[in-house]
Amino acid sequence: MTLTLKPRIQDLAGGLQVRRLLPAAAQRSVGPFVFFDHFGPVELPAEVDSDVGPHPHIGLATVTYLFEGRMLHRDSLGTVQEIAPGAVNWMTAGRGIVHSERTPADQRGQARRLHGLQLWVALPEADEQCAPSFQHVAARDIPETTPQPGVRVRVLVGEAFRLRSPVRAASPTLYLDLALDAGTHVLLPPLAEQRALYLPTAGARLDGQPLAAEQMHVLEAGHEARLETDVPLRGVLIGGAALPRPPAMWWNFVASERALIEAAAERWAAGGFDDVPGEHDRIAMPPFRR
Repeated sequence: MTLTLKPRIQDLAGGLQVRRLLPAAAQRSVGPFVFFDHFGPVELPAEVDSDVGPHPHIGLATVTYLFEGRMLHRDSLGTVQEIAPGAVNWMTAGRGIVHSERTPADQRGQARRLHGLQLWVALPEADEQCAPSFQHVAARDIPETTPQPGVRVRVLVGEAFRLRSPVRAASPTLYLDLALDAGTHVLLPPLAEQRALYLPTAGARLDGQPLAAEQMHVLEAGHEARLETDVPLRGVLIGGAALPRPPAMWWNFVASERALIEAAAERWAAGGFDDVPGEHDRIAMPPFRR
């Protein structure tokens, strides 16, 4: 372990709080992952509106993964997709997409649980102006294995433990869901150039050293790591090929050049992005400083 990143608390819609681990001052990215948000576990009261209205993205792919609860995704491609626990939703923004994330109709006006992760992947420079697209891979189609009793690994993106995810990524990318029973361990091989481990709960050790909850632990490059736990444990391992240089990031935009972000901001302000069918509002852009 070479670095530990502590979260910053951010407020989202309806008072929903998230723990933001990436980007961090000490580590802008891990592989192609430039943004890492952990929300919940939380019981939202019936009256809370946690909807996130239509907003734009460029130059990245959003990756949404839920442990508990459900969300409804809509985008400017016409996609309408409910996000359920264990499924992977990968939205490639490319040159521009708009989407919303709302409470499903059958959960409105009810108390509901929500717990999950949203990550952003920076697209390679050659692909950052590609056509937008959307992938949904149901939970039943995510490959998983039990490398030893009491340990389950789901390969959300990339290749690991002789399994390959059906999710199509634009660059070498690793994203694993790890579940360990109390008193078990798993060996994490150097599957990617850069790797980081995130555990929502305490009670685990990495190479014999205790790990704090809700922190990201960047693993030493090229070395196998031993993760062991005294309690039931759920976490994720992310990684991939290192970015050739840190991308420019502002609001919901990621790009290799600041000029692309300026152009996207002007386009959103002028109403130049495609609308999301069935949506009639949109999130206001913060003041843009040139």
